[in-house]
Parts: sequence; C-alpha cells; structure tokens
Amino acid sequence: MGFELETLRAAVAEYGRVVRVVIASIRGSSPREVGTAMLVWEGGQSGTIGGGTLEFQAAQAARQQTQPRLLSQHALGPDLGQCCGGAVNLLSEVYDASALNELTGDVIVRPVEATEMPLSVKRLLAARRGQGLAPEPQLIDGWMIEPIHNPARALWIWGAGHVGRALVDVLAPLPDLAITWVDTGAERFPESVPDGVTVVPAAKPADLVSYAPTTAEHLVLTYSHVLDLDLCDQLLRHEFAFAGLIGSATKWARFRSRLSVLGHAPERIARITCPIGDPALGKHPQLIAVGVAAQLLRPHKALENKKDLSA
Repeated sequence: MGFELETLRAAVAEYGRVVRVVIASIRGSSPREVGTAMLVWEGGQSGTIGGGTLEFQAAQAARQQTQPRLLSQHALGPDLGQCCGGAVNLLSEVYDASALNELTGDVIVRPVEATEMPLSVKRLLAARRGQGLAPEPQLIDGWMIEPIHNPARALWIWGAGHVGRALVDVLAPLPDLAITWVDTGAERFPESVPDGVTVVPAAKPADLVSYAPTTAEHLVLTYSHVLDLDLCDQLLRHEFAFAGLIGSATKWARFRSRLSVLGHAPERIARITCPIGDPALGKHPQLIAVGVAAQLLRPHKALENKKDLSA
C-alpha cells in the first residue's frame, strides 16, 4: 500500500474538504493492513479500511473532525463488538487545496505525536535516498511515514468491447495495476472511464506494442481476429511478462499455425496463454472478467503468501 496522492487530489478538487483516514498501526488481528486508507467528505466516501463498525464510526467521526490531524485508538472487540481480537490506531487528516500543497517528495512524512524528527525516521529516509528502498507505511516514534503509491504492474488491455469493459470495471479498483486501454477509435470506449485508466485510441493498435514496457502484461480481446493475430505477432517480436488471448482452443490452434508461418518458434508462441480465464464460469462478459482477473492475480498472490510464510 501507499499514499494515493492523485486520488486525494481528485477528491479535494471535487469536494473541497476531504478527511483521509489511514490505518497507522495494528496490534493483533485487523480487517486491513497498515497503510490502508479511505477518503471521507460530507455526504460520501471512497476506499475502505474494512471492519464494518470500525469504518462506519471512523467515517462519522471524520465528518465532525475539527482538528487538522487526529490519532485515535480502537480495540476492535471491547470497543466495537467485532470478532477481530486486535486493536488499531487510525490517523485522520483534513485536506484541502492548501494542505495538499504541503505534500512533497515521494515519501509523505509528517509528525503525529512528536515535533522533532526522530533518528529512526531520518535513517529510513536516508535509506530511501541512498539505496532506493521505499519504506513500508508505518507509525514510528510519533511520525507517520507513507511512500507515494506507484502501481507496480503495467497492464495493457487491447479491446474495448463487452469483455474489455467488464475487465476494466473489475481490475481498475485494484491498487497495483496501471492500466492502458487500447482500441481502434475513441467511439469504442465508454463515456465514463475509471480513474487511473489511460485510454489510447489508435487506428492500428499493434503499432503501439513497441511502446509497452517489456515487463507489461497484456490481454488481447479485440473485436477482430485479424487485429488479435497482428497483436500476438507484434507481442512475440517484443517482450512481455504475460500475454493472454481470449478465444477457444480451435482459435488458438489456428493462431499457432499462422504465427508459425510468420516466423515464430513453437516455444516462443507457447508464451501466449489461450484460452484465458476459467471457461467453467461461462461466457458472460463479467464472468469472463472474473476468471481472467483471478488468473492474473493468482501468481502474484502466491508469491506474496510465500514471502509472508518465510518472514
């Protein structure tokens, strides 16, 4: 997790006064991790810190908050009647346009209970500058530290039809994805596109493949098999972390043959995954999107769990 500065800027621009509530520290079990935040304004909110009652009461308190910064403690069982046995500290901060201007750098550091920056915080910032190590969100010695959130995974979605739209709806809220969405014309996209999604109309989508990072992941699902094949051809001439093609086993057999004729070796062609998702879920666009999202997230979640077990 990290400080989603652009999301906060957009909320302040629209609502004026916004309270950001972040989980600053945890003791025992908690519905969400340190650094998880929600934004609260009069009449609405976005994001979630989880916990049902915890979130409900925190949102109510945020709308009545008069202090610029407030740290509060919550025992989830005794205080809130929740099943979690832990306790959390919530940091609630009021932001307007003026307060936003004070946020600088790639790590947001501010005092909560102390005024002079402690040595522990100085060391973390020095490691960031000298070694490029981004600190984890944490409350340390009276200071709150949060790195600016930068999505770690570049995902290119090729096609803005029913399945492409369903995929964007499912994947756009996830914090670690930077989505680039490509189709042949502006009219192919919906009027409203989720925040953080970059829309790119291009008459010849395959010409854009060379601009994608070599670590990007790709989902190919245009309205045209000709376009799909062209994109697969260009992806195989480029580099990528993952490439998935929507289609049946029959479609993929034909594509393998045609890609071979275009000069690609069998082991190279095998790097493209087709079909994608979970065919057992059905062919409804939203069901396809759920299956594809699970497929994309599963390897990364497994890696995260492995790291947790080895810690």
